[in-house]
Amino acid sequence: MPLTKPNQELRRDLKEVAALLKWSGVDLMKMAIRLSEAGLEADARELLTIIDGFPDAEDKLDGYAEEVKAGQINRSKPE
Repeated sequence: MPLTKPNQELRRDLKEVAALLKWSGVDLMKMAIRLSEAGLEADARELLTIIDGFPDAEDKLDGYAEEVKAGQINRSKPE
């Protein structure tokens, strides 16, 4: 059964947020490298700690998007 428009939008939004999180992690990693090269090791480590949890969050969002696709999660129109 095809997805309803609200579910299509939900799935697309979840995928977009996962992708944004991924690219934010890439950008933050570059910043951490620059900080480390500048001798700011503590700041670099702090950024690495922040981005350490990104892959798990990306996986969760992708999983939720797949649950929407499978019909396990549904969004109804707001009342």
